[in-house]
This record gives sequence, structure tokens and C-alpha cells, in this order.
Amino acid sequence: MSDQLHRRNFLTRFAAAIGAVFALPAVSAANRLKKGYQSALQAEKVILKKTPMGFQWDTLDPFLFCVHHEDDFPKGNEQMGPASSHFKGRNLGDDFIIKDGFRMYHGKVVPGFPGHPHRGFETITIVRKGIVDHADSMGAAGRYGNGDVQWITAGKGVQHSEMFPLINQDKDNPMELFQIWLNLPKRNKMVEPHFKMLWNEKIPKHFHKDANNRKTLVEVIAGKLGKEKAAAPPPDSWAADPNHEVAVWNIIMDANAEWKLPKSQVGINRMLYFYEGADITINGEKVEGYYSIEVKPNIELILKNGNKTAGILMLQGKPIGEQVIQYGPFVMNTKEEIKQAFDDYHRTQFGGWPWKKYDQVHDRTKGRFAKHADGKIELPGK
Repeated sequence: MSDQLHRRNFLTRFAAAIGAVFALPAVSAANRLKKGYQSALQAEKVILKKTPMGFQWDTLDPFLFCVHHEDDFPKGNEQMGPASSHFKGRNLGDDFIIKDGFRMYHGKVVPGFPGHPHRGFETITIVRKGIVDHADSMGAAGRYGNGDVQWITAGKGVQHSEMFPLINQDKDNPMELFQIWLNLPKRNKMVEPHFKMLWNEKIPKHFHKDANNRKTLVEVIAGKLGKEKAAAPPPDSWAADPNHEVAVWNIIMDANAEWKLPKSQVGINRMLYFYEGADITINGEKVEGYYSIEVKPNIELILKNGNKTAGILMLQGKPIGEQVIQYGPFVMNTKEEIKQAFDDYHRTQFGGWPWKKYDQVHDRTKGRFAKHADGKIELPGK
């Protein structure tokens, strides 16, 4: 029925285009008929752009940045890093080249990102596999992973570290995560920093079975899908206003599964990141694996998966529509504000660093937890 309606809508628009052609002089009717047909096709097209993806993915306002970390970390040593035999040939402290299946990033003992500053935006870290140890200049800390999500509003300034401890000594430590940067509007650039955990056990999950009993699972990290509504984002986030229709969904489809992605509104930016799988079709148009797909937001999308399990990350939201000036870890609206961010950081260190090391990791035996700046301890499932 949906396909018939889809076809009928196209034919209606095409018939209108033909009618307009025959109301014009016959001398140019053929050219106008061709243009009318092309116009109708364009109106029907739902995929606006397809782009092959690399390590860092293109994003649309209000999002600034998205990166896909996927590392096959080996067994951990006593310090929860890889054995020293893996260090040969690496530029430790700035190692972003895959070697032996993994990168050390800015870590020199444990892989990861030692203490570094941010201002003017938010980080959303979705960990599909592996463990992340967090520490920050507010005194907050945590260990999370295997489906958990951390959401930080950097606001006026925070330092934090994100280390990837290799906890397992008897087996490998695979890691996969997405880090997303969500912009803050000018009015919220200098709010107080905020740290929030979304534990896997509490992230709403939408389940669907198609006519052939093949399953689609949607993890609703931000936004709402049917009866499933994500936990409230940090209070000063662009996502905190439901009118901005910010959505972060992770869609997992069985081989050959079919699912309809509901439409949003005109004026919303919507991007799909097809990060796992062989191929999918979107309203009949085929897309190969590891492509980003910008789509029209106000049209229901029929997703038909190929013969392998598919993973699709969706980022959606109303654009902020302000000038963006980014320099490294600072995202502001003017060059003067960027200069002020550097001056403030050099002067205050955004509160300093209360931890023993900039590559702070927690005890190997410690489970998942969050310690907030006020000292409150939060555990998953509690």
C-alpha cells in the first residue's frame, strides 16, 4: 500500500508537470516536457547526498563532528596498556595510524586521550564495545562502556580525559565507539559544565519485526521514537528543547530486514551513517556500506537491508544557524571569542587538574560507575 501511494504521489506531480507543458507554445514542448519530468523526479528523490566515510564523518548543523573509533586492542599488561612490543614504529603521543589492528591516539602507556580542554559545545560518546575511563577538571570521574553513553556539556570550559584501559589480561580488548560533537547556541556557550551518564540498561530500545519476522532494533539515545523516549539531555543542550527535534538513534537491522523510518519536519537536518553492513536500499535506491546519506527529513523512509546485519547511526536536528568558528578544542561564534578561550584556559586551566595523572585510569577491578562533581556516586541500574 505504501509503495502504491508513493507511486501515486509521483504520478500526480508528474501529471501536473505535463499539464503545465501543454499549456505552453508547442515549439518548446519537448524541452519543457523533459524538464517537467526531471522536476518531478527531483521532488520524489529522498537521498540528497551520499559520501564515502573515513575516520571522521561529515555532519550537518547542529552537529559539528562525528568520529568512529574501531580498534582491535590486544591483551592488557599490568598497566592496562598493550605490551611494549607493540610500540615499535609508533609515534607515541600522536599515533593515529592503524598498526597491529589498533591506534594509541595520544596515549603513551594506555591508549586514549589524556586531559585536554573543551569550550562551547557538547560531546556525546557512544561506546558499542570496550571500556572508557573518564576524569575531568570538575572532579568527576567514571568508567563506562558496552552500550553506555556519556554526555558532557563543556560550556564555559572543562578539561577531561578519555582513556581506553585494556582490562582483560587473558583475552583481547576490542573497542568501538562514536564520539559526536553537538554545538551550543551563542546564548549557552558559557554555561556551567555538566556531566551525564546514560547507562545501557536504561537507554530506551524500540523493537520491530517485519512481515518476514526479521528484527530491527533502535537505541533511542536522544529524541523520541513511537512510545520510546530518551532520557532528558543536559539542561542547557540544544537537544533539551523538543522543538529542535534532536535525535540520536543507533539502528541495528537483521539481514534482509525491512523497517520504516518515520518522517520529521521540513527544515530539520537528517543524516544517516551506514557504518556496518553490505548494502541497503532507501526508498528503492541502493547504498553501499560505509557511506553517509543525507536525506529529506519530511518523507518516510523504507529501509531494506542486504544480506548482512546492518548498523546505521542517525543524527538529526534543527540547525542552530549561527556562525561557527572552531580552533582545536574550542567552538565559538567569533575569532575574538576563540582568542578569549585560549586566554582563559592559559589563565585558569578551566579549574585545573585534580588527578594524579593526565592519563588517569581507574583500578582494573572497578566496575562501571560515575562520580559526579558533587561527590555523588552513580551505578548502572540504580
